[in-house]
Amino acid sequence: MSVAAKKSIAVYYPAFLGGGAESVGLWMIEALQSNYNVTLYTIVDVNFDRLNALYGTHLSRDRITVKSLFPRRLNAIVNSLIANLKPIRMTLFHLLIRYLKQHNDRYDLLISAYNAIDFGKPGLQYIHWIKVLESNPFYNRISNFSIPQMQSNTSVANSYTVADFAQKEYGFESTVIYPPVVLQIPDMTWEQKEDAFICSGRLTEAKQPHKVISILKQVRDRGFDIKLHLTGGGGGSYAWKYQNMVKKMVQENAEWVTLHENLNYEDYAQVIARCRYGIHFKQEPFGISIAEMVKAGAIPFVRSQGGQIEIVGDQNQELFFNNPEEAVERIVAVLSQSDLTTQLRNRLSKQKDLFSTDRFMAEVNQSVERWFEAKCPS
Repeated sequence: MSVAAKKSIAVYYPAFLGGGAESVGLWMIEALQSNYNVTLYTIVDVNFDRLNALYGTHLSRDRITVKSLFPRRLNAIVNSLIANLKPIRMTLFHLLIRYLKQHNDRYDLLISAYNAIDFGKPGLQYIHWIKVLESNPFYNRISNFSIPQMQSNTSVANSYTVADFAQKEYGFESTVIYPPVVLQIPDMTWEQKEDAFICSGRLTEAKQPHKVISILKQVRDRGFDIKLHLTGGGGGSYAWKYQNMVKKMVQENAEWVTLHENLNYEDYAQVIARCRYGIHFKQEPFGISIAEMVKAGAIPFVRSQGGQIEIVGDQNQELFFNNPEEAVERIVAVLSQSDLTTQLRNRLSKQKDLFSTDRFMAEVNQSVERWFEAKCPS
């Protein structure tokens, strides 16, 4: 198909600051770039070489047009403001929506890779969580954000949990496409791995890493010589007080807890590959770090409500907990039974294919094709 004959698609993704949603946005573009003329709308101009190195994509200026509010030389200062100051973040996110709406007639399809959005006309939206962009009347006025217009979009959700929340909040159904796990994990046998837990994610109070340390300390007190690898960066300059508290706990338990801050993907893959187990305390809409644990062959212990259940598999009830006390008992039970450990590993291995990049790209393209068929029937 010639470039001129290709349909045009604009993708909204406001800020590249790390995380699972960012991976989704980039792999959506990866999926679409061969068959469509794709334009990325973002706040600060992007460095595709850096993002490709992080996420394994193959994006370039040859195939992707970038429309940004600011040039790349302002990347550090603008992204710092977005990360640390919510009023600036929301203002810029809505200014970008306004900018996109001013040019919406240039494209055959508008896609939000960053939650529910009003494009000014019907489009396609990938929902990571609800009430992210439309939560405040002041910001809504910047972009002239219309809830009814947003509800006219075709919706995709990152989990059945989020699809259910979206249905209750917005009144529409969503197709589910699980995010891709892009981490390339070194191949290690169970025998080569350590009796260690991985807990990954930002060092923020919402993620509760201090509770993970407390839980595993109680497991150690029951006679299990386990270790913990905490990985993750900070949560912005305003999280320093909580980060310092966690770092103090790490120092107090330095014989068995190691904190790895701001690892690159290759080093993170080496750490997670060595761990037999994982733990994640926060209830998540999806939980990409938990999917990475599953892909790495770890046995993850997670909360009994949220999207993480879909990752681990509802059949693995032995791995779900409601509170710290139950987490300790679940972990002790699994560590005490080698036969159960083998059964869990076999069951979890079947979950890995749900999060492959090939599957994700195929389902994204199918959603886009169905949108065009519905809106522009031949």
